Amino acid sequence: MSTQITWYGHATLGVNTSGYQLIIDPFFNGNPVSPIKADQVQADYLLITHGHGDHVGDSIAIAKRTNAEVISNFEIVNWLGKQGVKKAHGQHLGGGFQYPFGYLKLTLALHGSALPDGSYGGNPAGFLLTTIDQKKIYMAGDTGLFWDMKLIGEEGIDLAVIPIGDNYTMGPKDALRAVKLLQPKHVIPIHFNTWDLIAQDGKAWAARVKEEVGCRVHVLQPGDSYTL
Repeated sequence: MSTQITWYGHATLGVNTSGYQLIIDPFFNGNPVSPIKADQVQADYLLITHGHGDHVGDSIAIAKRTNAEVISNFEIVNWLGKQGVKKAHGQHLGGGFQYPFGYLKLTLALHGSALPDGSYGGNPAGFLLTTIDQKKIYMAGDTGLFWDMKLIGEEGIDLAVIPIGDNYTMGPKDALRAVKLLQPKHVIPIHFNTWDLIAQDGKAWAARVKEEVGCRVHVLQPGDSYTL
């Protein structure tokens, strides 16, 4: 059994695991580096880390078209219900739930979460997914560095997906420190090179991680996949 992770640019990910297609932060139509548009996306579940427009993205249209279940914090789930989304499951920080695709826990993230219309979007989050075959994938979401990443790392992380773009999230230096706290086996950097404001050299960052931490870094191009 394997899990395939596809990066669509910015913070948008596809996770195919145990026969289920998950889309994390489904931002396609406004995403200048995404290789596909929202009407091409198939999904069983949509996972949303926080309420900003580049993360809620096209979730409403995709959920209505595919009948995918949306998973996010309680406030975002309630807001989506008012937008006509029928299937949704609300969680909160530190809480986990067993889904058909695995056990999903919401983790702390240091960021904002206002929704596109200015509504309160609750607390931002990351996701810690334990797949059916017991692989642990930590998707940090938009966040700054925080010491409790060490606690997350104690779970035994097989793959960490973390932002490196700076300005809105951790930059390369703090992302390197995050990897040192997490001690994952594999890392995928995201949330960079969408726009000039968050341009970074992913390969240079990967080289530093390899030298200082020793874990494997997979620098994907939008549309590329990695199989865990």
